[in-house]
Amino acid sequence: MKYEHRIQKILSSVFKGNPRQHDAGANFVVTFSIVGFDRNSGDFGVAITTSSIAVGSRCPWVRAGVGAVATQNITDPSLGPAVLDLLQSGLGAKDALAQVMAEQPFMDFRQLTIVDKNGEIAEFTGKNILGTHAVAYGDCCVAAGNLLANTRVPSAMVENFENRQTGIHIAEALLEAIKAGLDAGGELGEVHSAALLTASEFSWPEVNLRIDWHDTAPVKQLESLWKAYAPQRVDYNNRAVNPDAAPSYGVPGDP
Repeated sequence: MKYEHRIQKILSSVFKGNPRQHDAGANFVVTFSIVGFDRNSGDFGVAITTSSIAVGSRCPWVRAGVGAVATQNITDPSLGPAVLDLLQSGLGAKDALAQVMAEQPFMDFRQLTIVDKNGEIAEFTGKNILGTHAVAYGDCCVAAGNLLANTRVPSAMVENFENRQTGIHIAEALLEAIKAGLDAGGELGEVHSAALLTASEFSWPEVNLRIDWHDTAPVKQLESLWKAYAPQRVDYNNRAVNPDAAPSYGVPGDP
């Protein structure tokens, strides 16, 4: 009964269009996302948006040469690194998911999507997932959501990712996919935070962009942030691996 009461509370908040009333202590994440792998570049990534604050702090996870994970609904952030550790140990996406499900409590409250270095995908949606929920699979990608406006949303994201322009960076491809999810209906209520996380050959995320709160358009703000960051992406990589070849920052005191 306690769980059902809290579900009704968050549903009421969504239908009133006031996500500020969400029960932050319950860590509810009313979300849709896509995880993807680019076989040509070897890059992994996650794009995600939600009605609650700072989704990028807990839901998307990537690791270079290993995989990408989105953990959502009533979120357990520990599932992301747990799955990536298993993938890095040599398990495939489906076996890693099976082991996590066997070892972790409360999986009926979780929604989890995975893609590994071979393009294998896996997903789990527990029986206590919020509202209208759906999952869609594609080549090297899987999309999922809960409290959706309709079940078409994940399929729209997958179709967009699979039909992406040849050669574009995975961050842009995932961003376009999440926009397609919005265009297909998105969530029942407004989204307020969004994140874009990718990994390439480096030990750190190559792209790690977040809009932790925006009243009306976090995905649009994320797109603007990506457009500002994209031309500088390679420069920041060079500053890490080959500073002599990197351009100056263009600030006072930096020749």
